[in-house]
Amino acid sequence: MELFEAVKEEVSARRAAEFYGIEVKSNGMARCIFHNDRNPSMKLDRRYHCFACQADGDVINLVSAIFGIGNKEAAEKIAADFGISYVTRKRAAHRSGREGKKRQPDQARQVERQRRYRFEETQKRFYLILTDYYHLLREWKEKHAPASPEDEPDEYFCEALRNIDLVEHVLDCYLQGTLEERIDIINGYGEKVKEYERRIEQYRSGEAGSPG
Repeated sequence: MELFEAVKEEVSARRAAEFYGIEVKSNGMARCIFHNDRNPSMKLDRRYHCFACQADGDVINLVSAIFGIGNKEAAEKIAADFGISYVTRKRAAHRSGREGKKRQPDQARQVERQRRYRFEETQKRFYLILTDYYHLLREWKEKHAPASPEDEPDEYFCEALRNIDLVEHVLDCYLQGTLEERIDIINGYGEKVKEYERRIEQYRSGEAGSPG
């Protein structure tokens, strides 16, 4: 078995992440190393995937990013650190007489790539709006809390109490869910998240009003 195959078969992205000092929660979530992650948004298993920045790859890609080294160096490091045996083989390079010409992907592949890109953008937007609104609710709950029991709470404090538990629950389900479950969540809460986005824009632009 060759180096890359041996490493990917023997070591998962999660195992390597924990070995190299990344804190991984019991549900497999960790703070993403590819962007300034406020909440754990990277799922680690055999591979890794960040639901915020869409970083995705295998154990070799992960270790390459952790240490800032090339994929081959990363694979060799994993093999050495985990005691993995492998065989190095020389592969003959087969080149056609017409270099520089590449096969264009057929129409079906182009359509599939566009579909996946649109869905990844939808996932990213859904997650970012939810997290932005969640942090805004936490801010309102603390900043706009009544100074005394006799004071009447303002609209921001009431909105925080009304929505924060639901938003936190949706975020938890989304981060821990399978691909199918995330699709269901996006479909089920898509309109509500649009309301949250409008609310964020209203608040940041200084407009009054609260969602129903």
